[in-house]
Amino acid sequence: MASESSQSASSPARLSRVLGLWDLIVIGIVIIQPIAPMGIYGVISNNAGGHVVTTILIAMVAMLFTAISYGKMARAYPSAGSAYTYVGQEIHPALGYITGWAMVMDYILNPLICTVICSKLTQNILPGVPYWVFAAGYAVFFTALNLRGIKTSARINDVLAGGMTIVVVIFFAFVIRFVWGLHEYGPHFFSQPFYNPETFSYSAIFRGTSIAVLTYIGFDAISTFSEEVEIRGVTSCSLQSLFA
Repeated sequence: MASESSQSASSPARLSRVLGLWDLIVIGIVIIQPIAPMGIYGVISNNAGGHVVTTILIAMVAMLFTAISYGKMARAYPSAGSAYTYVGQEIHPALGYITGWAMVMDYILNPLICTVICSKLTQNILPGVPYWVFAAGYAVFFTALNLRGIKTSARINDVLAGGMTIVVVIFFAFVIRFVWGLHEYGPHFFSQPFYNPETFSYSAIFRGTSIAVLTYIGFDAISTFSEEVEIRGVTSCSLQSLFA
């Protein structure tokens, strides 16, 4: 009995391995958000002189190298610490400490931003209800979901991924209709060049690219679930395949 208690006391705390490969894929999709470009389309267009697609493609190339790097690090350090562990082990513990606190700020600010955005959007539908009511409601709702555990979050992500997929399908349906001239503004599409030299500027393009990278931010969160993945379905080392 004494040896068992001392062994349990000396062994490091571990998270419950309840996630499978499909759960990680869906979590990655939800965190990155296929509909992410829609929310900042206007901001990118204003900063990049209308060359939104160009900036998103450049940002994709830049973030691809980052994703590959995370895959390599997930194989070398299968830990839930993610970038905190990678920086601390590969560069210096002090920089890892700073990176860890930056991640904490990220995961504090993100829920706050989601609460503000959801409250504002809901207020557009129900303008008669005060903003603070929606903010408090969403804050309690998001907190309750997180307290239910990672398995509940995974199931909620399945629903969110399905909803965003429907939105993307509808979006592409309207795009096809627009390009084929079936929309009332469709014929004017072909009178506008894909590349406009009058508005093209390298400084504007890269300024827009710095914003466009926001459409890809979030994939790194997958590596934080390294210790919550079922060994049978997928090992923590196989997280690299999600970034390849």
